[in-house]
Amino acid sequence: MAEEQKVQIPRVQLGTQGFEVSKLGFGCMGLTGLYNDPVPEELGISIIKHAYDKGITFFDTSDAYGPHSNEVLVGKALKQLPRDKVQLATKFGIVKIQPNQVLVNGTPEYVRSCCEASLKRLGVDYIDLYYQHRIDTTVAIEDTMEELKKLVEEGKIKYIGLSEASPDTIRRAHAVHPITAIQMEWSLWTREIEEEIVPLCRELGIGIVPYSPLGRGFFGGRGAVESLPTSFLVREL
Repeated sequence: MAEEQKVQIPRVQLGTQGFEVSKLGFGCMGLTGLYNDPVPEELGISIIKHAYDKGITFFDTSDAYGPHSNEVLVGKALKQLPRDKVQLATKFGIVKIQPNQVLVNGTPEYVRSCCEASLKRLGVDYIDLYYQHRIDTTVAIEDTMEELKKLVEEGKIKYIGLSEASPDTIRRAHAVHPITAIQMEWSLWTREIEEEIVPLCRELGIGIVPYSPLGRGFFGGRGAVESLPTSFLVREL
């Protein structure tokens, strides 16, 4: 049997606040299903552990995945890993996903309650990177950021991120407290962020975490999508 090839995953600075992560991160969303069926819990835990053993230390989840069950799964896996060597990202802000509508909440009270609930589900004392999953345009971003800033000062989160934010929102948020990372869709067929977001992040020293870099699986090869069960949502995209 040929010896398994070892891959060295480099480490990079995300943003300019000293947050170091593995260059390749692991998005845990699919483990509890969304575009696909959920995997058994023990398998999900073993997948996370295997990724860590291969050098991935940056794991991404959200309270919206499941909802909640994804954070619970990640928390169980974290109990079997050295916490100080893992960079954990989770998100708040999506209240409910409905057909053709995503309900969001960015009020300070909701920010705090979500953070406390995520800490409990994950079984951790702090979250490394806490994203606002979607922007609530009915709440001034400054108000949301002020509460996130308090959570940083209290040690409950280390770094702040935004997901799917406009250039104006990013700039206003960054003026309240440094934004460490922006999560946006970015792939060969989704390149809109290159016009304004990428230059702005370079200007402000904000890291970019691309999601769906393989076009939700389509750039994984034709067979990767065609081999999926017909019930999988990604086949309809």
